[in-house]
Amino acid sequence: MKKGVLIHSEISYVISKLGHGDSIVIADSGLPIPGSVQRIDLALTEGIPSFMQVLQAVLSEQCVEEMIIAHEIKDKNAKLYHQVLEVIHNYEKNGNVKLKVTEVSHEEFKAETQKTKAIIRTGEYTPYANIILRSGVVF
Repeated sequence: MKKGVLIHSEISYVISKLGHGDSIVIADSGLPIPGSVQRIDLALTEGIPSFMQVLQAVLSEQCVEEMIIAHEIKDKNAKLYHQVLEVIHNYEKNGNVKLKVTEVSHEEFKAETQKTKAIIRTGEYTPYANIILRSGVVF
């Protein structure tokens, strides 16, 4: 049995196959998911699991060099935006790395999801609660 925090087999498998520059998405329950991208649907009911719960679990296993968010989150979901910034700060501090944070329009964000390996759908019911995690390397 896995010893780490992340025990979801599909998510763990997708992360294990990521190479440098590959990316996955953690999404709210409303983000459109392209048919060509693997959907990992965790949404159970409103808020379960939350975006932040899934983000923290994924970051416990994935080596990330860049995070991409829609700039609309700053105004439309400021509370979550500040929580994401705190998670980024902790990730950097614990891993002794500097993450690139890229902000794009929501339309650009949706277009970028078509290039990702998988989209993890959460039960999040707040606007713009979506993030693209681009993989780094562990060496």
